[in-house]
Amino acid sequence: MHAADVMTTDIITVSPETEVREIASLMLKHRISAVPVIDANQHVLGIVSEGDFMRREDNETSPRSSWWVNMFFSATDNTANYIKTHGRTASEIMSRGVISVVEDTPLHEIATLLEKHHIKRVPVIQDGVLTGLVSRANLLHGLTAKGAKVGAPGSVDDRTIRKNLFHEMSDKAGLNAGMFNVIVQDGVVQLWGSIESDKEKQAAQIAAENIPGVLAVENHLVRIPLQYYSG
Repeated sequence: MHAADVMTTDIITVSPETEVREIASLMLKHRISAVPVIDANQHVLGIVSEGDFMRREDNETSPRSSWWVNMFFSATDNTANYIKTHGRTASEIMSRGVISVVEDTPLHEIATLLEKHHIKRVPVIQDGVLTGLVSRANLLHGLTAKGAKVGAPGSVDDRTIRKNLFHEMSDKAGLNAGMFNVIVQDGVVQLWGSIESDKEKQAAQIAAENIPGVLAVENHLVRIPLQYYSG
């Protein structure tokens, strides 16, 4: 399986000018831990993650460096750190030099990248344009799919099923595409993620069963009521 077989395609993104407060609101609203920063041509400029917020000066839990630690940093280092901790827009606080993959990158290579660079997700970029995002959770979904062979190519039919099912679930069944993931292996659909009610889980099941080419459905969606996130 490859990045295209597991990646999230309904991606919440921001522009370099998006204010920090708005970014935080988006992450809370959509229950995500990071947002890519893109330009008008869908080119990835950086990523803003929970870690970037944790380092901010206005966060009471942010770590404070001791005076002797600061002695080892140059004025340039301190200036860059000040921008990161006090910046008010995405371009000022985002992490740059983003590690990315292409749609045909095998899952085992993505796993190696996440481990090597100590990151939780990688953008999927095809022909210079952002097409998806692979997180640790997406990766685990792919690796646990029945019969999945790491590095083995997913069939075109499976990718078509996945694309059609995402459309059915989000555009017709009214489910939040940012909350679930779909893995298809040899016609067997696996549904992962969270929903807010039993009816949503049932709707996802019915949507999957009605997609042409689907041989079986494994529904791993977990019910997490909305109030769980608002408290």
